[in-house]
Parts: sequence; C-alpha cells; structure tokens
Amino acid sequence: MSHQELEVLGRAQECCPGLLTAPLDEDQAAELAKVFKALGDPVRLRLLSMIASRAGGEVCVCDLTPAFDVSQPTISHHLKLLKQAGLIDSERRGTWVYYRLLPQMTDRLAGILARPAGQPLPQIGQESAGAPS
Repeated sequence: MSHQELEVLGRAQECCPGLLTAPLDEDQAAELAKVFKALGDPVRLRLLSMIASRAGGEVCVCDLTPAFDVSQPTISHHLKLLKQAGLIDSERRGTWVYYRLLPQMTDRLAGILARPAGQPLPQIGQESAGAPS
C-alpha cells in the first residue's frame, strides 16, 4: 500500500465514529465527501463493483474497459479517482495495470453508515409528527 493510500485510510479511521452516533465535524465531512463523491458516479460504482467481485481479488484494466461505452482514457480517469479516494489500489505488470479493492475503506464506510446495534429505525413520518403539512 502506498504512503498516500495509508494516509487516506488513516484519516478515515481517525475521523468518523458513525453518522448515527455523533455529528461529523467539518474536517470529517470533507474527508468523507471525497470518498462518497468518488462513489457518486455510475461508471465508478460499476468499476468498483467489478473489481471487488472479481474472483482472485484483482482485475486487469484490459478486462474492465470493454464493459463500458467510454474511452480507455475515461476509464483510467475514473480508476484514478477511485484510487485517490482510497477505495482501490493498482499494480503495473508489464503493459497492463491490475486493480484490487482496499477493503479497509469499504469496511470503514460500512461502519460509518451502520446504525448502532439494538437501536430501532425511526418510523416514517415520526420525525414530522405534529408538524403542519
């Protein structure tokens, strides 16, 4: 794992106990927004899914590009953004680049979004009960 990826992961692990347990401060929100922005594009979300679900844990860019109706440079740009967000890592082998998921970040996101065990979900409409319609 590169220094940059370790730094991103470290900041994410320090930052966020969970959205439902404590309000995020400005820095936490800014850091998380970068990761969610990377996930906010359908092509990037599909790329991440293809990488994460690949048997053997990694996939060659040569196997990713044909699945999309966009150019190879566009795919490379999307992969770069996923890598900068700390979601994937890559390794060059000869001509090709192989990508793999960084489960630490996806596990962290899952922890941030999870509600504390044993707490019921609010009922729809409860928050606005008594509010004028």
